[in-house]
Amino acid sequence: MDLKIAICEDDALQSRALKREVTLWAKERNVGVSVFGYPNAESFLFDYSEDQSFDILLLDIEMGKISGIDLAKEIRKSNPTVQIVFTTGYYQYFSAGFDVSALHYLIKPITKEKLAPVLDKAVSNLSYRQRSVLIENPDGVFRIPLSDILFIESDRMHSVIHTAREVYRTRKGISQIEPLLSENFFRVHRSFIVNLSHVSKITKTEATLSSGDAVPIARGNYDTVYSELIKRL
Repeated sequence: MDLKIAICEDDALQSRALKREVTLWAKERNVGVSVFGYPNAESFLFDYSEDQSFDILLLDIEMGKISGIDLAKEIRKSNPTVQIVFTTGYYQYFSAGFDVSALHYLIKPITKEKLAPVLDKAVSNLSYRQRSVLIENPDGVFRIPLSDILFIESDRMHSVIHTAREVYRTRKGISQIEPLLSENFFRVHRSFIVNLSHVSKITKTEATLSSGDAVPIARGNYDTVYSELIKRL
């Protein structure tokens, strides 16, 4: 499992220390991890508006204009699965975590002994909660489980997401959607991303999905696609 973790902490020294502990934990667990640091809630929300694929959030409670609690409430409006962990120097905020289904509170200073079991629990939760992608179009906002997606097709500046039951069109370009996907997805062609879990057959020129749909494979891309499929056997 590759994890995307955000640290929102207005103290630069504590932010670096926390990032170091997260990185060491990931190395010990042999877990792939990308850690992003933010000095305040506003800077995080700026990035989050474009990419909601974070798995774990480590939020300092007392931050500038927007507190960690308020930030968590905003995130929970659209994302029920991300694992939220509060970091604080005070105990009085504990009750506020129930409103946003916080996983845990970590009291500063945060040590390896405190952090590791919490991250272990977050990973355990994530393995049971199916990752999804949020798609907005004129008909509304849709949460599409990644496992339901067969393939994604680029249509000029838009994208078309194909599942076994529905087809969703969104104004997001295929390059905007790609970072939101899991390692099961592979860009076989400039205009197509496939869910390798649904590929039933490949040739030098195309991939056939479980639905019977055929997606083109770019010239010279066959060996790479074949190698990725073998990894998942």
